[in-house]
Amino acid sequence: MLHRTWLDRLADGIIILVLALFAIAMFIPFLYIFSVSFTSMEEYLRRTFILWPERWVTSAYSYILANNKFVKSVGVTAYITVLGTLLNLAFTSTMAYGLSRRFYGQKLFLFMVLFTFLFSAGIIPTYLIVKATGLLNTVWALIIPVLISPWNLIVFSQFFKSIPEELNEAALIDGANPFTVFWRIILPLSKPALATFGLFYAVSHWNAYFSGILYLSNPKLWPIQVLLRQIVVVNDTSSLSVTEQVLTDPPPAETIQMAAILLATVPILIVYPFLQKHFAKGVMIGSVKG
Repeated sequence: MLHRTWLDRLADGIIILVLALFAIAMFIPFLYIFSVSFTSMEEYLRRTFILWPERWVTSAYSYILANNKFVKSVGVTAYITVLGTLLNLAFTSTMAYGLSRRFYGQKLFLFMVLFTFLFSAGIIPTYLIVKATGLLNTVWALIIPVLISPWNLIVFSQFFKSIPEELNEAALIDGANPFTVFWRIILPLSKPALATFGLFYAVSHWNAYFSGILYLSNPKLWPIQVLLRQIVVVNDTSSLSVTEQVLTDPPPAETIQMAAILLATVPILIVYPFLQKHFAKGVMIGSVKG
């Protein structure tokens, strides 16, 4: 065991202190948003900075959850996230598996993927393509243009290359066809990769903001991030058309904004613990090549 001097212990203490300060600096904004969302109007007007409310109220959440537009926006976002993530994984995994096998023209296809990774068409050409294909004002405008991420595709392909070729050959000798090999052998071994890229794709779909503004002019199809923009950035809480039986005195606009941010953030945070076991393994995908 190495002998640790007082300088080593002092350096460890400084590192721990700096990291603790960074953690506190990142935690305070979340605590502020959480506390303000449960603050009453009187307390909010009286106190300048709130980290813990004196009296907890849920009027902001009642105001938002009673709103059909917000609930429908969450439903649209959940639909896009689930369907989009499944299609992302399906297309990314199948194309990555194909690129990981040796075939005539493999380098050409790989070059095409790398080209799209380094050079994009731009906003206006992409918008014109989406418009020409009739995807404007449909949820497919938020799914199809981002169906395959070139970066994820390349890393996924490297992961498939790390799987021993002998497994593939043994299955083919036993009479399995290429699709059976991929479905029954390769995919079960790829759970860490699927969980990792699934989380990346799901977070990307849940946070889809600019594409929603660009392709969706119908407020009924707005994902949650676009509606949050109306509430937080534009400060338009009137866009929440609350039913008559809700509060006669609406809560402050700021508490509504904070409550909306929390409600839009919590669902994606709930998903992470279920994928954490595979995610910890998947973050090293493609980093080591045998």
